[in-house]
Amino acid sequence: MKLLVTNDDGIDSVFLHELVAALKQAGHELYVVAPAREQSWTGASKTRNRSVKSAAVDRGFGCPTWTVDGTPSDCVNIALAHLIPNASGASPEQSRPSGSVEGVVSGINVGFNCTLAFIIASGTVAGAWEGALHGLPAIAFSQDISEEVYVHLKDNAGEPGGELRRTLQVSAAHAARLTGELLPTIAPKSFTIHNVNFPFPCRPDTEVKRTVPSHFFMPGLFSPADDDGTHRLLWTAGKDVSPPRLVTDLGTVSAQHISHSILDYRRLGGELPA
Repeated sequence: MKLLVTNDDGIDSVFLHELVAALKQAGHELYVVAPAREQSWTGASKTRNRSVKSAAVDRGFGCPTWTVDGTPSDCVNIALAHLIPNASGASPEQSRPSGSVEGVVSGINVGFNCTLAFIIASGTVAGAWEGALHGLPAIAFSQDISEEVYVHLKDNAGEPGGELRRTLQVSAAHAARLTGELLPTIAPKSFTIHNVNFPFPCRPDTEVKRTVPSHFFMPGLFSPADDDGTHRLLWTAGKDVSPPRLVTDLGTVSAQHISHSILDYRRLGGELPA
């Protein structure tokens, strides 16, 4: 397939680089358009109050590559409209998207994107959603990591240690396989994306399970005001209030399985009850 690849952790994220390598090895033809800098937790926001710059770059991917100094949604929108030849999405009169791009792949994210609390806020999921808004099949991939591993990444300029590197390569191989299997199942203009989360560690034989997003509350994300009146973002454990009958993304990743949720945004526009 001819695919647009993006992420929210930025063009230099090792997680993105491993995904690109695996997709190329699987035979996909790629265009990479990623944020110039990390854009985590930006959701589906678009840059409105300033101009946004795109630039062709070489990161050794062996495919056309650009950075955008904006959000993942900016990246996908600008890529499809202006950077990739003949890549514009489906017009209302078309049954299928036109042009050279057949799908959008976003990730691999640093950390999971499980639960309603994280999915709505995720720049990675938003990159896939922007593809869906252009009528294209799309999929988001995220890698669960422990707090200790996250701290190691931050302390080592994003360079993963041995165990994470091994897991990341396995997860990227799963991602390349799932891309080929799942994207063709999404009908054009269906406002639907796949959301896949890998456990840590992830093995070649790790099972994929169909899930739904956990019902998750996450209040109190900011500290009390400092002397200068500012509030700092804090981490909170949150609270899972999912009904016990649900097979959730969070529970599945915690049980060391790969979580696969199908996010059909048309359900937001369902009819009101009589």
